Amino acid sequence: MVRDVSILTEADLRQVVRLDPDAVEMVERAFAALASGKVVMPPILSMAIPEANGEVDVKTAYIPGFDGFAIKVSPGFFDNPKIGLPSLNGLMILFSAKTGLVEALLLDNGYLTDVRTAAAGAVAAKHLAPSRVRTAGVIGTGAQARLQLQAAHLVRPFEHALVWGRDAARAAACASDLQSSLGIPVRAEPDAARLVAESQLVVTTTPAEEPVLKSAWLHPGLHVTAMGSDQAGKNEIEPGALAACDLYVADRASQCEILGELRSAIAAGIWTRGAPPELGDIVAGTRTGRTSDDQVTICDLTGTGAQDTAIATQALAAARRAGIGSTIAT
Repeated sequence: MVRDVSILTEADLRQVVRLDPDAVEMVERAFAALASGKVVMPPILSMAIPEANGEVDVKTAYIPGFDGFAIKVSPGFFDNPKIGLPSLNGLMILFSAKTGLVEALLLDNGYLTDVRTAAAGAVAAKHLAPSRVRTAGVIGTGAQARLQLQAAHLVRPFEHALVWGRDAARAAACASDLQSSLGIPVRAEPDAARLVAESQLVVTTTPAEEPVLKSAWLHPGLHVTAMGSDQAGKNEIEPGALAACDLYVADRASQCEILGELRSAIAAGIWTRGAPPELGDIVAGTRTGRTSDDQVTICDLTGTGAQDTAIATQALAAARRAGIGSTIAT
């Protein structure tokens, strides 16, 4: 029996998948499904390739009610820029959840991961940030710094934004890009502590192995989304902040214990609250989220296979509606 498999390139996917309310809603749906306890999501397979300063992560999840499930392979080879190549790339394979046959190859070079990661930040802001955010800040100057604030602006349309980075020139460039894309005043702030003090919503987007946000900087009415710690050696938030905040939420507690900010707090002997609520619990209403605008909340995003299945499903459906992409017969 001959079957057609859809092939979608990054260029194809950029035409039909954008960081917009639809993407946020799809990722929010994935988080709600996680709270049901019916999602099958194995631990992340992570492999280091030290000789090439590289790593490869594989994520997947089956979500009942979805027609397919995705397996995502994400290589990161961090010396590539020295030879004119990107450090990150990857692809997703979408399989039928009924037959296990391949439905599509999504050759996205990490684009879909960028979108779903930013969309998860928007879900965290929607459910955990104060009802009114006047100023948002981002610590970091890369692609996710830009995307995270764009995503947060969809659900909390703040009036000002601040950017901090170790490289002043890159921080200024990031601020300029965000000012153009958001249409609001955005400035590079040279003092990270001041950025946090002036913000009601802060997103950390760095690969830091030493904290870039200190517990002493927490203040009433602050929400922090930490999304840079996705490997065991990374740590963006000072461990004491998790104990000091009113509410700490994990995207997946079992992952955050190994890869996220929770790992550092446990290692420091500071975390004594037991299993934290997960973002899906808050979305589904089975656990209590922020109860007042004065609370301090932190959300720890390590990235889940459920998000990948959600965005891959949306991408294939949108491409088929638009008649975009090519096919191969198998």
